[in-house]
Amino acid sequence: MYRFTEDCLTGIEQIDKEHEKLFELINQTIRLLHNELLEDKYHQISEVLEELKDYTDTHFANEEAYMAAINDPELEMQKKQHMAFREKIDIISFTNIDELENQQTMLDNLLQYLVRWLYQHILSSDILIGKMPSIEEWKKQENPCVFTEKYMTGIPLIDGEHETLFEIIGDANALVKAELLHDKYDEIIAILEKLKNYTSEHFQDEEEYMESIHYPGLEAQKMAHRAFVSKLEDIDLDQVDQNQQKYLEELMEFLFGWLSNHILKSDKLIAEAIQ
Repeated sequence: MYRFTEDCLTGIEQIDKEHEKLFELINQTIRLLHNELLEDKYHQISEVLEELKDYTDTHFANEEAYMAAINDPELEMQKKQHMAFREKIDIISFTNIDELENQQTMLDNLLQYLVRWLYQHILSSDILIGKMPSIEEWKKQENPCVFTEKYMTGIPLIDGEHETLFEIIGDANALVKAELLHDKYDEIIAILEKLKNYTSEHFQDEEEYMESIHYPGLEAQKMAHRAFVSKLEDIDLDQVDQNQQKYLEELMEFLFGWLSNHILKSDKLIAEAIQ
């Protein structure tokens, strides 16, 4: 069963309660998948899908309304992610579950998708709701990606690698402001590759360190790390090429917003565990 842990909290009461309900729906799917006493699960599967569609529609509407009310710059990105989820669930709904042999496969596929999507969405998008500055605020700052004392965990290995990540994001910020450079595609790809490679190395080092001190929040950290990596891997390079400046600005918002929030909310707790 999946637990709604502190790492998934956004700090927004209504959204957190609705996320907790979504975790309950995941666990409901698990129980149905492993129910060996029930041979034909057609009606139960239909009920799960209907409840899932109805509840996510309500949740997405509430979440988007909240983001609109606070002028959150990530609203349009969230709407796209919500629409992609709806489309996937609609596709799953058309699976032929009249046939018994399809029911377990369908449930297993649904469960895998729900777990992967929900963790990735919460840990890479929803935790940033209300915490992202507008693009106008970004542009006013010469370099917002300065690794200051407030981001220090006190663990030399982790702090050194975080500082390097800030430098990579600083390269993206410099590219945003390079007004004389009109075609930035190659530079964007280079930054993304550097970021993918270095975050992979950093997350591995960080997870090995947490394992060495028997850190109780290791699994939650691993999920957050996977969510970040998945976000990078899901980037549509064709869209990047079509609107390079807009993409760079959105990338900057996400990268710095996620990293600073993750350090302040999650990584600092690692140091507290060894005190």
